[in-house]
Amino acid sequence: MTVLDTFPQNLEFLTRKLSDYQLDTPYRDGGWSIRQVVHHCYDSHHNSYLRFKWALTEDNPVIKAYYEERWAELHDSKSAPIFLSIDALKALHSKWVYLLKNLTSLELEKSFIHPSSNEIVGLKDNIGIYAWHCNHHFAHIEQLMIRKGWK
Repeated sequence: MTVLDTFPQNLEFLTRKLSDYQLDTPYRDGGWSIRQVVHHCYDSHHNSYLRFKWALTEDNPVIKAYYEERWAELHDSKSAPIFLSIDALKALHSKWVYLLKNLTSLELEKSFIHPSSNEIVGLKDNIGIYAWHCNHHFAHIEQLMIRKGWK
């Protein structure tokens, strides 16, 4: 849970001095810009938080999937200041971690169904998935910054 707890602040620290030019640089050929990655993290984590709530209050709900690649092409993902998503991530992760720290072992066994694969996803597993997601996108940004000599 430490990763979920510290990710927003670590992301803010990593990106704090980047210019608009740097924020609009894709992390790989054909990939999203740093700006899009930051906004994607908020969009994805917000969806995951809702999935936790649904799983805790419903019996194996079928969650709503979303087209993350389409969301990343929306105006707010391509041009909004990243502080909007970083500030939102700080609030969201604070609330999410508070929820997670107070779950019982029975609650952690609850799950939801992902409609694209009909896979049953346990909340305990989903915590690990989102810790990985934080680290994965942080590394995309950090590695680009290292390659470009920005860090």
